[in-house]
Amino acid sequence: MRLVRSLLRPIRDTIGTMISDHDAMAAALAEARLAAQAGEVPIGAVAVHNGDLLARGQNRVLRSNDPTAHAEIVALRAAAAALGNYRLDGVTLYVTLEPCAMCAGAMIHARIDKLVFAADDPKAGACGSVLSVLNHPKLNHQMWAERGLLAEESAELLRTFFRERR
Repeated sequence: MRLVRSLLRPIRDTIGTMISDHDAMAAALAEARLAAQAGEVPIGAVAVHNGDLLARGQNRVLRSNDPTAHAEIVALRAAAAALGNYRLDGVTLYVTLEPCAMCAGAMIHARIDKLVFAADDPKAGACGSVLSVLNHPKLNHQMWAERGLLAEESAELLRTFFRERR
């Protein structure tokens, strides 16, 4: 079940603060650039709740010696800490690359409302490219999923990173 909304729809909170999907993805791209500067694969994520930027994450696998320290997981952990709850109802996660199976599973368990990701991952994407973990009919949680916002910028950041390492 893939639900589609406008990619530039603003998110509003109860006091009128707004962050657009575009601005949230730009913040995720900034996190990805920071990851690249640290020698990590340049993937970034931000969590938005009630129109506010709640948490940021970037790949930290090498720096943390932790195979689960993907940008999405880092952002989900920070969001859960900020809200004081592992259930992230009302949270939208913005990620610069299509999440893997581990990250998609974590999003389902966290019960986020919506995922917006930039570039498809034809090698490990679990949101339709390789696997379809999100919104599987046998799972107990469904979420909105959108792809393609700032996809070219994200893909170019990844291409440049890997080109420089060859």
